[in-house]
Amino acid sequence: MTEASRHDLNKAPPRALGGLLPFLMPYRGRIAAALLFLVLAALTTLAFPLALKELIDQGLVASDPGARIMALREHFLALFGVGALLGLFSALRFYSVTWLGERVTADLRKAVYAHVLKQSPEFFETTQTGEVLSRITTDTTVVQTLVGSSLSMGLRNTVMGIGAMVMLIATNPLVMTQVLGMLVLVVLPALYFGRRVRKLSRASQDRVADTSAIAAEVLNAVTVVQSYTAEGREAKRFAEASESAFDTARKRTRVRSMLVAFIITATFGSLVWGLYQGTQAVIAGKITAGHLGQTVVYVTLLVSSVAVLSEVWGDMLRAAGATERLVELLNTQSPVREPATPQALPASTGGASVSLEGLRFNYPSRPQHAALSELSLAIEPGQTVALVGPSGAGKSTVFQLLLRFYDAQAGRVRLDGVDIAALPLHELRQRIGLVPQDSVIFSTNALENIRYGRPEASDEDVRAAAKAAFADEFIRQLPQGYETFLGERGVRLSGGQRQRISIARAMLKNPPLLLLDEATSALDAESERMVQAALEVAMRDRTTLVIAHRLATVQKADRIVVLDQGRIVEQGRHEELVQAGGVYARLAALQFQG
Repeated sequence: MTEASRHDLNKAPPRALGGLLPFLMPYRGRIAAALLFLVLAALTTLAFPLALKELIDQGLVASDPGARIMALREHFLALFGVGALLGLFSALRFYSVTWLGERVTADLRKAVYAHVLKQSPEFFETTQTGEVLSRITTDTTVVQTLVGSSLSMGLRNTVMGIGAMVMLIATNPLVMTQVLGMLVLVVLPALYFGRRVRKLSRASQDRVADTSAIAAEVLNAVTVVQSYTAEGREAKRFAEASESAFDTARKRTRVRSMLVAFIITATFGSLVWGLYQGTQAVIAGKITAGHLGQTVVYVTLLVSSVAVLSEVWGDMLRAAGATERLVELLNTQSPVREPATPQALPASTGGASVSLEGLRFNYPSRPQHAALSELSLAIEPGQTVALVGPSGAGKSTVFQLLLRFYDAQAGRVRLDGVDIAALPLHELRQRIGLVPQDSVIFSTNALENIRYGRPEASDEDVRAAAKAAFADEFIRQLPQGYETFLGERGVRLSGGQRQRISIARAMLKNPPLLLLDEATSALDAESERMVQAALEVAMRDRTTLVIAHRLATVQKADRIVVLDQGRIVEQGRHEELVQAGGVYARLAALQFQG
């Protein structure tokens, strides 16, 4: 995210918390119960000064000793009853509100994560993975604090504060009307400080996201960092980002501290004035000692409520910034949309037919550079077609468009005669198997890594796919065989072993269209020979597109298509292209002579 966009978002109002409503509405019953317990706890607290007044006036001031002892017993029992009810209602409120905070946070995390998974690669061209992770973890934790704690405290203290003020006005209307007018003057400066706190809260969360982005990037490439002895440089870069986050958080904390100090001091000063007036009323005989005791407790409740509300206001402003970031992420729309009127593909009877018709495509991050220009290509079912050419020629872009990771600006892609833009993404991608150049291994065991291609597959099917990909032998030699945990990104395997597991995964999926993106590039000579044999089996009765820089792997293709600068410049079989003396012949001469 750019600094300009962050600056614009900092101007958003605190009503951004309204973005939480869709996640709160499914739990209306829970919210109503929590509010009921919250109000009951607040009312019970407000009943305490009334019981205290009766204790003082009737239990302590009564002239008859016998009557005084009986009154004391009754009033102490009443005070205990009030305390017991307060404990019960507070416990129920705490459980209900904490459950709600945990539930809403879990739903929010799931919604954001599921939404991000549906974004096209264009989204990740401009958004760092670490920033997304920061929003899913740090920002949702801030929201959880608000929903599961701060909001409840705020509502409870609002009820208590209003109740205490109403009681004070009812007992000392003239004095408390003056105090209320003084409290209104507190609000205006508080609003100014509040806006500062919200802006700094959003900026602080952005700085934390920057540190997460740096950490995610470096840890995913730690071997490269170490090979270039860049540990010190990267540690310094992370330290600078952390210091920037700390500096922003320090400014936020300073302004928030000033807000708290101002509100408490101004409020306390206003209420001390009211308390002084109450004391004068007792001396003048206008109210009783019990009445004064009641007033003291209500003043204490009002002061403590305002103090807590000032803290809660700061939490709400911080949560508003977090909610802005999360809702912004949820509102991100992928340019690759599901079709409004989806069509169905015919049943697969083997390989799929592929037709590329006048494709013109520019990557969103490079709008001035055409990745494909008026590219047209027809592939019959069961054919094996190799795409070759220099780096940047557009080979991988063809795969990206076939999988609808992007949509072309012009032209069409048809699969079995159906425009893929009219196909549900799930159905389209179920018909395609991909073996990428950089094999992806998940942090689980070998069995589940291969089963990723078809989650419902049996263990026997998984092992059969592994044997076909010549992966069974080395998997069995692992400490726990197929149950062996392969480590994050498959760090416990060699490059060739990871590639064979990736090939087994695609074989298990058994799609009619197979895309091989440098599928043998990470293999040694012996492994390449075995995998080539496995791929020949896998390519039977299905259509296969192969990207390869090593031309030895594509010589047996039915057709070789040579791309250069996004255009088809040659196509034919290996022997034909070598004799033609064009781009392919030059590439072949460079490789085979070397």
